[in-house]
Amino acid sequence: MSVYTTVGREELADWLRPLGIGELTDFAGIAAGMQNSNYFVTTTSGRYVLTLFEDIDPAGLDFYLMLQAHLAERGIPAPRPFADPLGRRWRMLAGKPGALLSCLPGRAIEQPGELHCRAVGEVLARLHAASTDLDNPPPNPCGAAWCQRVGSGLLPLVRPDERELLADELAFQQTRDWSALPRSVIHADLFRDNVLWEGDRLGGVLDFYFAGEDICLFDLAVVANDWCGDAVTLAALIDGYAAVWPLTDGERAAWPAVRRAAALRFWLLRLSVRHHPKAGSVVTIKNPDDFRTLLLRLRLAPEALPR
Repeated sequence: MSVYTTVGREELADWLRPLGIGELTDFAGIAAGMQNSNYFVTTTSGRYVLTLFEDIDPAGLDFYLMLQAHLAERGIPAPRPFADPLGRRWRMLAGKPGALLSCLPGRAIEQPGELHCRAVGEVLARLHAASTDLDNPPPNPCGAAWCQRVGSGLLPLVRPDERELLADELAFQQTRDWSALPRSVIHADLFRDNVLWEGDRLGGVLDFYFAGEDICLFDLAVVANDWCGDAVTLAALIDGYAAVWPLTDGERAAWPAVRRAAALRFWLLRLSVRHHPKAGSVVTIKNPDDFRTLLLRLRLAPEALPR
């Protein structure tokens, strides 16, 4: 979450009125994440999160907000979007599509332990299971095709050592065939800063704006790459997930390459932001080198799924 688009107090107050959540008392920008503009909004009835979508087409936005409502109705702790009397979950605000969502309890943690990783694995599997009945979901917007397109475009811009690594990894990933692996709608961005905790209780899962249909294993690899710093936490994550959504032999065989694909995807996202930055008043820029280092490690020392 960042702030690229500035909102005025009076225009926000007018925009909020059809939602019937009381009068605006305060709002403040949120400096985290990378893609959209976000604000905490406080009214006489409580605290909410306002998101202004910077680069999402209306059809995609309808899906993302429907998905969050769908998951919240099925017991997944996802933000619930508010609708106006006409049933609209988003309306234009400050020139951008905007949506107001429930503000979930808790805070993100920096150093997850075994208990946290098991709980995240469980909720990820529940999310996959709850999403299998969605009709015609869009594909993962930053899946394999996106990686090939964006990666090819970045090749002339990166350093020579990065260019060699990137070209080789793109060629490797292009040969992978995961069409037989289990699929569902995946979150695709379940980093530590997108999960809220009240003590040891998982209070919320945030930021569904990279969601789309893809192999479930990719989602698990995204989480493993960010959450699991050792074999103990990785085993806890896999145990939590497999207790709800058992892993297949095909997924176990594909795991090392899928972890590389997940590292590549976030290396490319951060490289793209570095080389094509967006202007904003409060913008978070994350270091792409972290994922380059991880990708190098996963290439040199591939790890099997723990049993």
